[in-house]
Amino acid sequence: MNHFGWQPDRQAATPIHKQIEEYLKEKIIHGEWTIGTKIPSQRTLAEVFHVNRSTIVTALDELTAAGLIAGRRGGGTKVVNNTWSLMASSPPPNWNAYVEAGIHRPNLPTIKEINDAEFRTNMIRLGTGELSPELLPNKQMQTIFQQLAVRKMSLGYEEAKGDLYLRQQLTKHLKKLGIHTSPSSILIVSGSLQALQLISLGLLHPGSSVLLERPSYLYSVHVFQSAGIRLFGIPMDEQGIQTSIMQKYKKQYNGALLYTIPSFHNPTGTLMTEERRKDLMALCEKLSLPLIEDDVYRDLWIDSAAPRPLKARDKNGMVLYLGSMSKSVSPGLRIGWVIGPEPVVERLSDIKMQTDYGSSALSQWAAAEWLSSGLYEEHLVEIRNQLKIRRDTVIELLDKHFADIASWEIPTGGFYIWVRILPPLSIRDLFEQALKEGILLNPGHLYDRDATQYIRISYSYASLAELEKGIVRLAKIAKRLITAK
Repeated sequence: MNHFGWQPDRQAATPIHKQIEEYLKEKIIHGEWTIGTKIPSQRTLAEVFHVNRSTIVTALDELTAAGLIAGRRGGGTKVVNNTWSLMASSPPPNWNAYVEAGIHRPNLPTIKEINDAEFRTNMIRLGTGELSPELLPNKQMQTIFQQLAVRKMSLGYEEAKGDLYLRQQLTKHLKKLGIHTSPSSILIVSGSLQALQLISLGLLHPGSSVLLERPSYLYSVHVFQSAGIRLFGIPMDEQGIQTSIMQKYKKQYNGALLYTIPSFHNPTGTLMTEERRKDLMALCEKLSLPLIEDDVYRDLWIDSAAPRPLKARDKNGMVLYLGSMSKSVSPGLRIGWVIGPEPVVERLSDIKMQTDYGSSALSQWAAAEWLSSGLYEEHLVEIRNQLKIRRDTVIELLDKHFADIASWEIPTGGFYIWVRILPPLSIRDLFEQALKEGILLNPGHLYDRDATQYIRISYSYASLAELEKGIVRLAKIAKRLITAK
């Protein structure tokens, strides 16, 4: 907490002490300093902001008078506490017990089959949730790395939280979404999946319960379950997670936190409405239920931009916000971020340093260049156009070849269409027969064990020709299996 990435403006008409007061107040209001967070000493603040100690005293006196901070003899000056801070103070996991038990569960058998099949030649991948090779920005990336090559770059480790310049660029990017944060409340991670792993290890006790949408991507990976954490799914409707029954689930399963993908949900493609987001935030605040907002698909809107993130509505430090460039720029870049209260970010960055000593410096420099140069926004315009063409093509193909045996909703962004096969059919048989004929699917049970009549179709990876060929062939296989029954 000895580096804020901010300095008072000595040319401004606003007095310096008032600028410092407002800056510290923003960190409290936006949940970066939660209740219980110890404020740096007056001497430290004076050194950081290059002012006299009396200036700091004046600013802190104003915050004390406003009831935002309080000082105790021998205990320093503190803010008020919240749920995240309590969780962040949890003791570290018992590593020896985990190692002896072989804590990380293996992939689901079907996931293993999919992972193996993805690298076979001539395989039409109708389930892969990433950008097609033909949509990856190879030329732009080459240009960026050429520019980096002529710069003076350190080949050592980065700061624990990640490259400061990248975090500064992210604050500007996030501000456009209504998220006001500072570099000190951002942790750079190697994709959002690593963020979930760090959260499972650093913020939750074994045996804790996590609430989430049902179906959910989180069921297809064992990152939480491997840490001894239980998952309890809450049904969805066309507006998102059903908040009307959340309180019952919270009480029944003693939910420690909520995990949600509100924008272009994986696997259903659902976009949580503005009204449902308001209801969700109000309910989480009422129940003191912190939440993880996984927003990796936000920038991939097709018809219109998604409503503001939940984090943009967060005034009490309730939300941990996850973002990534894996879906929008390149899965190989392996750059994501976590935004949250400083005690949580500090905790997660400590565990990350124990794990890998930080994300790739080269990838971080490239990501910062994408954001600072304007290339990222330009790239998104093209990607949205291409995704629209692909989505519309797949919907036309489904209308033509699946209308009599399946139903689906048209997504307004993201990668996925959640297709329900109406006649009774073994999706396992469909998966195996399709695989034999060179088509790779993602069965619904990966995301909800009861979703036995669903498949997740992705329009982001296969080429337009492959999408047509694959869906036509898949319809024939499905109808053959239905007829055989």
